[in-house]
This record gives sequence, C-alpha cells and structure tokens, in this order.
Amino acid sequence: MKTYITGTGLYIPPYSISNEELVESFNQYVDNYNSQYASEIEAGTREALEPSSAEFIEKVSGIKSRYVMEKSGILDPNVMTPLIPARKLGEKLSVMAEMGVDALQQALNEAGIEASDLDGIIVACSNLPRAYPALAIEIQDAIGMVGGFAYDMNVACSAATFGIAQAVGSIKGGLGTKIAVVNVEITTAHLNWRNRDSHFIFGDVATASIVEASDTPKGFEIIDSKLFTQFSTNIKNEYGFLDKGEYLAAEAELYGDLQDPTSDKLFLQNGRKVFREVCPKVSELISEHLAENNLPANEVKMMWLHQANINMINLILRSVVGKDADPAITPTVIDEFGNTSSASPVIVFHRFKDQLQSGDLGVMCSFGAGYSIGSVLLRKV
Repeated sequence: MKTYITGTGLYIPPYSISNEELVESFNQYVDNYNSQYASEIEAGTREALEPSSAEFIEKVSGIKSRYVMEKSGILDPNVMTPLIPARKLGEKLSVMAEMGVDALQQALNEAGIEASDLDGIIVACSNLPRAYPALAIEIQDAIGMVGGFAYDMNVACSAATFGIAQAVGSIKGGLGTKIAVVNVEITTAHLNWRNRDSHFIFGDVATASIVEASDTPKGFEIIDSKLFTQFSTNIKNEYGFLDKGEYLAAEAELYGDLQDPTSDKLFLQNGRKVFREVCPKVSELISEHLAENNLPANEVKMMWLHQANINMINLILRSVVGKDADPAITPTVIDEFGNTSSASPVIVFHRFKDQLQSGDLGVMCSFGAGYSIGSVLLRKV
C-alpha cells in the first residue's frame, strides 16, 4: 500500500503589510531612537541606527508584502509587535488552533474525508503558543476528530517536510492510515521588528496536508523522504520559559528604553553565512535524494522550495537542475507572503500543484534553523 498527499489547505490572515508601510514604521522608530540617545551617539558610546527602504528589502529578499494576524501593533513604532489578545485556554479556541482548524478543514474537503476519518494530527511548526497541552490536541478536539492521536513537533522552517515524513512513518508503523500535518505560523510574534537586517522577513499563515495510505492512487504519491540536521547557531530563536526570571530582573532598569529587554533572544540570523552554508547543502541533498531513487534531475517538473529568500531559491534551482533551468520549475509566493517558515513550501505546493500533469515528478524541500533540511519526492497520480 502506497502513501499519498490527497488534500491541502491554506489559511490566509486578514491583514497585509507592504514594504512601504513597514519601512515608514521602522524608520520612525530609528528616528525616535537616534533622538533619544543623541548625546551618547555623538559621544561615540552608542551606535546610531540606520533606516531601511522598500527597495533594500525587495532586493535582498524578494519580499514585497506579508500577511499578519494583527497589524496596528507591528506598525506602531513604540510597540512593534502584534497585539493579539489573550484567550483563556479551554474557554475559547486559541488563535493558532483557529488558524489550523481552518486550513485543516480545507484539506479534509479536498481529500474528500471527514475529521472523524483521521487517525492522527501532527502540528509541525517553528513556534508553539505554549508548552502543553499540545496545540495538535486542541485542534483535534476542535475539528471533531474522535480517538486517534495528536502531537506537536518543531524543526523550525523544515517542520512541514519532517512532519510529512513522520506521518508516512506512522502509517508504515501501523498507527493509522490517514494523518494530517498542520503548519501554523504566527512568525510575527517571534520576530524582532527593530532589527534592520531581519524585521521584514516573516509573515503569518497556516497550511495543512492530508497524508493517506491507499490501494487506489490519488493526489500525489509520496515516493520517498530524506531528512538532515546539523547544529548551527547562525539561525536561532532562544526565547523560552526560562527567560521569565531574567526578564523580570531587568525590567525595572530597562523600563522606558525603546529596546525590548528580550530582543536579543528573538529571531536572529547571520544571513551571509546561512546563504553560503545552506544553499550548497540543500542542493546536494536534493541531488542525492533523486539519485538514490534513480530519478534524473531533468525529470523534475516542479520544486516547491522553502520561501526563505528569492536569491536562495534561484541558486538552488540552478545547482540542482542546471544553470539554464526554467524559473517556472521553482514557483514562488515570497513576494506576497514573505517567509512563512514551515508553511512556505506547502503554500507553493497548494498554489501550483494543479499545474502538473499525471506522472510528473516534483520535489518539496525545506531548510532552515538547526540547520535542518527535508526533501520529499512526489509524483502526481
């Protein structure tokens, strides 16, 4: 019995922020900061902040806008974080569960099955709303799935491909025949909006995929998965529950400072090192994966890549398929969505999968913090 992806879903948040809007807010923050610390900057004891521009953002990333769950707080230069009201657990569905349920219901509809048909739900994403109970179990309850199992997992931007691999493994291990993989990302809440090098990167979204075992071919056959991790601190987000005491101890001293005392714990990356180190490894892993399955690179009709950066996407395409490869092989959504971490390759798959013909070969590939890389070979039925 083979396994297939039989349905996908995409939840898009209600608000969008353009580069121009983001830059206006960021530059106002820069002006406020440089004014507040003018004497120290003049004395050379503190560095002045540099402004940003919409042109700079698009050039280095390919991003033009991003969807967000809350807009006003992000664009307020005195706040610069999404202001999402708390919901008491057990009394009202959490925001991330609400997003996940929407995407999952779409995927179920496309697959032609009910929530009660599911044997498992895996929520695979970069940042979870709490330690426990699992977001996956909250979604399991909200969607009306009776019995079975649900759990959360985190492999940062590679979580979706790793989640699909775990779903296939669970099916092969006899734990069920229908498993949903849900990727919910409110990345705007873990982003340091005051960092010029990264304040523009992320957006919010939720995706879902149905992985099924079936004797009847349908959707996209999952040919094989290949996973890789290697420790690196070049992409990191260290904020966690142990920081509470540190934050409270520093709060009084830092109160009133425009710098968030937790900002050094939020998302941070060395972009140049990531580009130099990750791109070759991603290209190598995809090439190895194809070779291990006796599949020539020139047979790949589409690669649904993690939407980290347009320059990374282009380099990986040329490295795997060839320098003259058709850009249509790697469709992109980064200009509209920004980087949506784990969900991004699923967004591209969801948007462009219907362009393939029966028998066409595709590769879903993710890469990110860890380092982590996941490749899933798919063939349209």
